[in-house]
Amino acid sequence: MRGGSNRNPSPLNRAVNSVFSFIRYAEFEILFVLFFVIAFIIFKDLTSRPEYNQILVKKPGGPDWWPYK
Repeated sequence: MRGGSNRNPSPLNRAVNSVFSFIRYAEFEILFVLFFVIAFIIFKDLTSRPEYNQILVKKPGGPDWWPYK
């Protein structure tokens, strides 16, 4: 019989186990926040393009917000 089997786990082992238990506990919240971060980055990238900005630019003929009058 080995004498090392009754020892307490090392601090590194306990830290890793606590991190994994936190990830298992908060998996939905982590994925929820990650979804919004990725959606924000994609939306920010799309709206920074000049083609998208042309939608917001005023036309030279005057404000024509409602073309079907």
